Amino acid sequence: MVTVDNTRGYRVFRVINAVVLTGVVIVTLYPFVNIVARSLSDEFAIRAGKVNLYPVGFTFKTYTFVASDPTFWTNYRNTVVYTVVATFIAMVLTTCYAYVLSKRHLRGRTFLIGAAVFTMFFTGGLIPNYVLISSLGMKDSIWAIVLPNAISVFNLLVMKTFFEGLPGELEEAAAIDGMNTYGILLRIVLPLSKAILATMVLFYAVSFWNSWFSAFLYMSQSDLFPVTVYLRNLIAGATTGTSVGADATDMTVATNIKAVTMVLTVIPILAIYPFVQRYFVKGVMLGAVKG
Repeated sequence: MVTVDNTRGYRVFRVINAVVLTGVVIVTLYPFVNIVARSLSDEFAIRAGKVNLYPVGFTFKTYTFVASDPTFWTNYRNTVVYTVVATFIAMVLTTCYAYVLSKRHLRGRTFLIGAAVFTMFFTGGLIPNYVLISSLGMKDSIWAIVLPNAISVFNLLVMKTFFEGLPGELEEAAAIDGMNTYGILLRIVLPLSKAILATMVLFYAVSFWNSWFSAFLYMSQSDLFPVTVYLRNLIAGATTGTSVGADATDMTVATNIKAVTMVLTVIPILAIYPFVQRYFVKGVMLGAVKG
């Protein structure tokens, strides 16, 4: 008996699919491997173009150099604080908004969905946003980073679709037992939504961790910068070796210092991803397909 799994066309498809995906993996990993190799290489080898996939002139000197800079760790701490606070607020607002929109009997539901979708295509613009943040007194504060980006409409719609796919009978039974709306959300809905919650946490955390423009725009004090702005200044060549902790004068930022900073910046996200990866595909698929 011939099945789809053992037909010639399917075998050809699997081979082509494996080749294409292998190529995608190689293209994706190559820049990161190159950055890691640069971070462990001697500066002169990098400038000579000798570093590719493995370190040349292996050294940890640059890691020690960057780690000795207090500004780097201050900015790193800021990034952690901004990401944790922003992700928590974003998850609370997105979850509540999505749960409300998932109720088809809600009056004004169409308007609320339309208002959210409208913001995906139309914004006030950079200057009005800057004037608004300034007039609210949020410049040089964490709120300038956290509040303007608190809700991602894409994440909101995915979570709404997920909530719509949950069995309504569970909520009805809980309501009959005397549980109010908040109790149903906290005790019934959220425990059944671990996959989508983990996925949204990952989406928001990565977004806030990598964000630099809001801080660059609204922060004027270097001790309030996130580490991404620190990295941006290195890459842009705006920071000299003296300002990142060197004692020598007229020393420009070395190429491997940029690489080291990139590696140290991306490590936390790489460390968190394996713990939420099992929820990632499931959460996105359920949130995108149901409804």
